[in-house]
Amino acid sequence: MSTRTAFVSTDWLAERLSDPHLRVLDATYFLPGVPRNAETEFLERHIPGAQFFDIDAYKDLESDLPHMLPDPDSFAEDMSTLGIGNDCTIVCYDSHGLMSAARPWWMFRTFGHDKVFVLNGGLKQWLAEGRPTESGPAAPRQGRFHPRFRPELVSDRDAVLTALDTPAVQIIDARGPGRFMGTEPEPRAGLSGGHIPGARNVPFGALLDPATGLILPKSEIEARFTGAGVDLKRPIITSCGSGVSACVLAIGLYELGRTDVSVYDGSWSEWGSYPGLPIATGEAAAL
Repeated sequence: MSTRTAFVSTDWLAERLSDPHLRVLDATYFLPGVPRNAETEFLERHIPGAQFFDIDAYKDLESDLPHMLPDPDSFAEDMSTLGIGNDCTIVCYDSHGLMSAARPWWMFRTFGHDKVFVLNGGLKQWLAEGRPTESGPAAPRQGRFHPRFRPELVSDRDAVLTALDTPAVQIIDARGPGRFMGTEPEPRAGLSGGHIPGARNVPFGALLDPATGLILPKSEIEARFTGAGVDLKRPIITSCGSGVSACVLAIGLYELGRTDVSVYDGSWSEWGSYPGLPIATGEAAAL
C-alpha cells in the first residue's frame, strides 16, 4: 500500500506556522439551507495565519452550476491575490473535520501544484487539542501562482456519458444513501433524485472517524471502497452533489496510491438537472 499521504497532523502544522512559505487555508463550506456563514465563522475564529478560501468565489463565474472549476488563468490570478506562489506549501482545513477542505486540495493538484495537504481532523481536531486561534481578517501575503493544468483530473458531462459505455470506468458517488437512491430530497431545488446508472455508493463520511473527523487508516479506507464493489485497479470518476465531497473520495483514493482519480465537476447539480440524461434509483446495481 502507498506510503504517500495528503494529510498533515496538527503537530506538524503547529511546528511550522511561522514558516514564511506556508499558506494555511480555511475552506469551510456549508450546504444550501444550512443557516451558517463560513466566512463569518472564519472571522470569529481560525488557525493563526490562515486565510479564507471561498469555494463560491474561486470558481467559473460564467457557469450556472455551483462552484465549477475556473480556468487556469483565473485561478492563478485569484491565488496570487491570496499571496500563494508555486514555492508555497499549502495546508487546507475546514470546521467539519474533513469535507470541503478536500476541494481546494483537488483544485491545486488539478492546476499542477503538488505541495498541498489537508489538516487531518481540521479545525475540529485543532480545537479539541486546545490549540490557539485568532480572529479578524487575514494579513496580506505576497506570491505569484503559475498553473500547469492537468485535464485528466477533472471530468465533464460528456466524459461521464462516455464512461457509461466504457465498462472499465467506475463512477463512485459520495452522497448519502438516501440521496443516492432517490428517497431523500436534494439540498438544491429542481434536481431529480437518484444516481448515475452503474455508480457505486461510498458516502464520504464513511472514510472518517465519526467522533473526531480524522481520516481512517488506509486499510479501513480500502475496505470501504472494496465493500461497495469498487475495483481499485480500474479507472475511477468520483461524483457527489456539486463536486465538493467527491474530492473527499479522491483524497481517500489518493491515500491508497491512486493519484489519477478524476472528479466529475458538475456532479449531481448538473446530471440531475440536465434533460435527457439517464438516471437510476434504488440501491447500486448488482455486480
